[in-house]
Amino acid sequence: MQLTFYGVRGSIPTPGAQFVRYGGNTACVHVCLADGTDIILDAGTGIRALGNMLVKKTSPIYLLLTHNHWDHIQGFPFFAPIYQKDRSIIINPGQTTEPEHDKILKQMEGSVFPVPISALASNIQVKPLPDHVDTWKIGSATISRLPMNHPGKGSAYCIEDNGAKIAYITDNELYPPYKKETDFLTFVDFARNADLIIHDAQYMMSDMPDKCGWGHSVAEEAVKLSMACNAKMLALYSHDPERTDEEIDAVVEHCHHYIGIAESPLSLVAAAEGHTLQF
Repeated sequence: MQLTFYGVRGSIPTPGAQFVRYGGNTACVHVCLADGTDIILDAGTGIRALGNMLVKKTSPIYLLLTHNHWDHIQGFPFFAPIYQKDRSIIINPGQTTEPEHDKILKQMEGSVFPVPISALASNIQVKPLPDHVDTWKIGSATISRLPMNHPGKGSAYCIEDNGAKIAYITDNELYPPYKKETDFLTFVDFARNADLIIHDAQYMMSDMPDKCGWGHSVAEEAVKLSMACNAKMLALYSHDPERTDEEIDAVVEHCHHYIGIAESPLSLVAAAEGHTLQF
């Protein structure tokens, strides 16, 4: 299983010289399974560059959406495979409070976007899963999902393939002031023994309490979760749009200090566009 980050930024794209090293595109991760199946996690602006690579293939594409906030779907109209004749694209929407399963397509309606849905040549199938289904198969992988703590709700995902396990838990507030969809220990069970946890780390303690309830986690909380899961690696994700490359470096250094105090073997990185991991 091979994973590549194509978009790692939260909330809004951030162009500029201060954001080059980690990247300014919003949420998008590509996973190529052991059998060659392509799975995409979220369709933020990072999906545009990914599409330029996947357009060279003809096999089906599976898109797992966490939720419908704009930074997770806004790249879809620029995803080249949707314009390929008869290309099969299967979309599993997130478990949102309002079940707007086709919102990713409706963003192209009316005066909002110049190309209508009817102009798409691909075979797009939006397949919401029944509420009672939390585990299913895609290619050689087993996919699991869990509700996340975020305004409007959504889904976290685990992908298990060929003995490796990746957990994708973004836009998730581990300790929200509102009613939790999922508590800390349930997340621990969900991502237990993961080879990689990709977790929301948009905020630092200095951002609190001003941003409490906004639906994102403090970086130290993501570290605490990953250590509790006995995960091998944590990738800090959904970087704050105001946080520069140097400031993200400081977040990583701070979290490494936290891991050292705990004497944990956890490996930690900040997710960066173009970074590929092999499992």
